[in-house]
Amino acid sequence: MEIKKNYSLKSLHTFNMDVDGKYFCEVASVAELREALQFAKSQRTEMLVLGGGSNVLFTTGFEGLVIKINMAGKEVVREDEKYVWVKSGGGENWDRFVAYCVDHGYGGIENLSLIPGCVGAGPIQNIGAYGVELKDHFESLEFYHFNSGALEVFEREDCNFGYRNSIFKNELKGKGVILSVTLKLDKIHVLKTGYGSIQQELVKLDKDVYTISDLRNVVTSIRQSKLPDPEEIGNAGSFFKNPEVSAQTFSSLKVDYPDIVGYPIENGNMKLAAGWLIDQCGWKGFRDGDAGVHAKQALVLVNYGSASGKEIYDLSEKIKISVKEKFGVNLEREVNVV
Repeated sequence: MEIKKNYSLKSLHTFNMDVDGKYFCEVASVAELREALQFAKSQRTEMLVLGGGSNVLFTTGFEGLVIKINMAGKEVVREDEKYVWVKSGGGENWDRFVAYCVDHGYGGIENLSLIPGCVGAGPIQNIGAYGVELKDHFESLEFYHFNSGALEVFEREDCNFGYRNSIFKNELKGKGVILSVTLKLDKIHVLKTGYGSIQQELVKLDKDVYTISDLRNVVTSIRQSKLPDPEEIGNAGSFFKNPEVSAQTFSSLKVDYPDIVGYPIENGNMKLAAGWLIDQCGWKGFRDGDAGVHAKQALVLVNYGSASGKEIYDLSEKIKISVKEKFGVNLEREVNVV
């Protein structure tokens, strides 16, 4: 393992800010991870773990050790007539993992196609899209504790999964790294097609029976039509979480804003569409220099070229204030700000 100095992080995060890490290394094994941790300890410096870099906004360079996680590999660890348990290294690309599962007939996560990032970041965010969340098919993960050097297996009930949330974003944030994830997937496929425009897009295929491959292709197409490609325009996907309000608050908002978009959730509250709120405040398509809001999806903040992280952050603050003033609703960032 090689420790590099003053290393450019521009190509390692999807906002594409031209920032450096004082120290940088890539690790593909527990042994290399331990070596990196020992270096950080010897230098008395902070650490930042990077996976796919798809959920981070750098407002400045990082004055410490940036550790790029490259743990790879996929394998079936168990199966029966109905299910198959697939284990993946935390450094595997998430969408390529979904493609692997779909190609092998393992169903359940096809709705999560084209979500950027790596497998190990999935449980941290409890990633979700089109009516499916990672927790729905989560079995377990392996977590490495920085302080003790212990490896711990977390099962679903240990992870405190919530909407875009988990124990790894709270109590265990910055205290370790996810080495691998095991999912329980379906051999007998039950397609979830009732969310967004999925069903109407499937109908266009003019088939009697739809497959998980069809669903993956449709989800991919929908996402590509709405969201900018980070290779072309720097972004981190959804910048804000969809806010949760009480049913009573939603009813009150509905009186003043009949077209407000909301969905009932399990606890009786309502989930509002953050993109709709931001759009109603006039932000969709806004641009100030190279910092802006995407023209097709107000939930996505973008770097058109040379915007700084601070400019993106300041724009997000203005958006939060305007939504609060207009609707009385607090927006929470989904991205991690460094």
